[in-house]
Amino acid sequence: MKLSNEELIKISGGGISASLLNAISRAFTTAINLGQIIGSAIRRIISKSAC
Repeated sequence: MKLSNEELIKISGGGISASLLNAISRAFTTAINLGQIIGSAIRRIISKSAC
């Protein structure tokens, strides 16, 4: 199906979808976890102790 130029202009994009919110949430969680891992590694290096 081909759309005319007038029909193409009237197409509006979707709003914020659930998958977009899920991806943002996962990125935020991953960034926090990465920060915890790096902070723990720095603390172990400074205190020269390992489990």
